[in-house]
Amino acid sequence: MSHVARAPSNPASSLSTMLRIATVLSVTIGGAVMLGAIVLAGTTAKTLVLLALLGVGFAILQVRPMIEDYIVSAFSGLRGLAIFLGIAITLVFPFFMQGSSYALHLLIIAQLYAVLALALNFQLGSANIPNFATGASYGIGAYTSALLALNFGVSFWLTLPVAAVVATLFGFLLGFPSMRTRDSYLALVTIAFGIVVHQLLNNFDWTGGPNGLVGIPAPTLFGHSFISPIEVFGYRLPSQANFYYLSAALVGLTILSAKWLHESRVGLAWNALRSDEIAARCQGINVVWYKMLAFGVDAFLAAFAGTIYAFYVSYISPDNFTFIVSVTIMTMVIVGGMDNTLGVILGAFLLTLLPEKLRIFDDYRLLFVGVVVILFLILRPQGLFPQRARDYGESK
Repeated sequence: MSHVARAPSNPASSLSTMLRIATVLSVTIGGAVMLGAIVLAGTTAKTLVLLALLGVGFAILQVRPMIEDYIVSAFSGLRGLAIFLGIAITLVFPFFMQGSSYALHLLIIAQLYAVLALALNFQLGSANIPNFATGASYGIGAYTSALLALNFGVSFWLTLPVAAVVATLFGFLLGFPSMRTRDSYLALVTIAFGIVVHQLLNNFDWTGGPNGLVGIPAPTLFGHSFISPIEVFGYRLPSQANFYYLSAALVGLTILSAKWLHESRVGLAWNALRSDEIAARCQGINVVWYKMLAFGVDAFLAAFAGTIYAFYVSYISPDNFTFIVSVTIMTMVIVGGMDNTLGVILGAFLLTLLPEKLRIFDDYRLLFVGVVVILFLILRPQGLFPQRARDYGESK
């Protein structure tokens, strides 16, 4: 009888794999638990305690960078597991919100701001192009879709691509004069564009003027209206769950777009512009085209978020798309970590939830939020999740 020799198992390798799996599980589930706790926190004291714990965690990462490197390595090696956990947690998360419509509302707004921050990240993070007009693109998308639905009865699903195309055209329109400027002057052009859009929305009769647009109809999908609750296995979720899953799907598509663009020649060109525009031009990169493309991508994604927002709240006005919105989005990118997808999303969630959870401070609420942001930047000067060195071998 012949015997087949077996390769000896490597206990050290097995233990290393188990530790990496445990790391991915604990970090992913722990992050979800922390998010849920902050969303459901009923008192300001509990919110402050959770923020303090979060601050301690990032302080440890700052003092012991090897811990962060190990976590990043674990997620890189077990990317499939991390993606599966992320999708699973996203799907079941509403079931742990205790049937709270307010909690789901916060999550919807946070996800829409995450899309806006990721859209701006293509410009500010990847290409180092300051743009204070993302809020204007957000508003253009919202108004375009709302006007189509109210005046022509166009379905929500058809208004999505139309609004995106219209906003993209305005993005290119903004890009043309911006090509003649640089640095702070470019930022001033985008600020002016945002103010002009806000004033036009506020003064045109067909946009509703300062009163805005009312009665935007809720979307329907296969006969199910998004104003109706969701019932799954006898469990009833509030109607906000419909928009939660819709905005979660948009976040997922935006993450995939960010990954694809980052690993493509477009992302490589944007990073070259960020490093040294003159050197990029000398290497044959069409600087004007790639800058214009960054404006278009930002506007395209912002319009999607604006459309979902308009149909979710069913009422929009120019006050929803002011210059402050653009500043907030830019702050999210900087706090989260420029050119880092996970960091930008975390920054968006943090700066969406904090103002709501600290309303007890009333007039001093924004000041307190500013202090918290400054403290986080002191703990992590390059953002909560700093930009990492690019692997140029992955570019296609």
